[in-house]
Amino acid sequence: MKRFEINENDAGQRLDKFVSKVTVGMPKSLLYKCIRQKRIKVNRSRAHEGDILSPGDVVEMYVPDEFFEEGKGAADYAKAKIVPTIVYEDADLLLCDKRPGILVHLGDEGDPNRAEAAERETLLYALTALLANRGEYDPAAENSFAPALCNRIDRNTGGIVILAKNAKTLRAVNEAIREDRVTKCYLCAVHGMLWEESVLRAWHRKNSRTNTVEVTDSPLPGSKEIVTKVKPLAYRREYDLSLCEVTLVTGRTHQIRAHLAHIGHPLLGEGKYAKNAADRKMGYSSQALYSCAVSFRFPETEPLSRLNGRVFAVDPAGIDFLSLFPEFDFRRHFRESAEK
Repeated sequence: MKRFEINENDAGQRLDKFVSKVTVGMPKSLLYKCIRQKRIKVNRSRAHEGDILSPGDVVEMYVPDEFFEEGKGAADYAKAKIVPTIVYEDADLLLCDKRPGILVHLGDEGDPNRAEAAERETLLYALTALLANRGEYDPAAENSFAPALCNRIDRNTGGIVILAKNAKTLRAVNEAIREDRVTKCYLCAVHGMLWEESVLRAWHRKNSRTNTVEVTDSPLPGSKEIVTKVKPLAYRREYDLSLCEVTLVTGRTHQIRAHLAHIGHPLLGEGKYAKNAADRKMGYSSQALYSCAVSFRFPETEPLSRLNGRVFAVDPAGIDFLSLFPEFDFRRHFRESAEK
């Protein structure tokens, strides 16, 4: 029998979700059978899969030990291979500048069975290690929670990734993202001259088999509408390249890359949606795209409302394609950024 006392990070979730997190390899059918047969109880009483757990609740599980594994200790995080670049941090969340070429987590490549050594090369592992080695996260003291990313960025795209240090913050940020109260600003270099600020609309269809998307002017079966705001900031005539600020109204897979290629202005270094042989000769073998700033709008009743009205931006020195536009003043453009 395993006994779990619900803490603040466990609270607020359904019983079945909690059980699935604290077990390993337990079939869903068996999980629900155990609840029905009262082999999983809450406060020594019969429970239901949809029961919401509260701090202080005690969950007892009379299931085989094979479905449990020992939690990791802080020493397991001594071998992290990445040193995170922190943009902003407080007691509840952390904003990290992910460099191009780094995976945010193993799921990026769709293979949950990758070797353990590869996990140490991910940003999530590095950030978890950082908190564990500081003593801010103790795996042994947690039942179901571990520091979690609220957003993800493609491997070869750089920019701000949001990490929640506790479950309450994770729920609040995820809700803000769903309700479009988190604004992420991207910078990119594209081929050709873009003359004026515009709102682009099209239709987007994902091909999971090829990990590519199709953008069309008219809807196709299975497609969804996309809206992309593009603002030209500078132009380099020598290379026929434009520096643009992009804001996503919708957030689909490869939306910026595919949408700009669709209108005839592919990103510098773009390899999936344009030919980049000439770009490679310039030293750009992957997309010139960076999620460079983020801002939040939380209800005033929430503690995270302390972040409202602030723009958090990365260090422009890490955006290599900005060197092609020496006249662009990044710090002035994001002068409201409070954390440097």
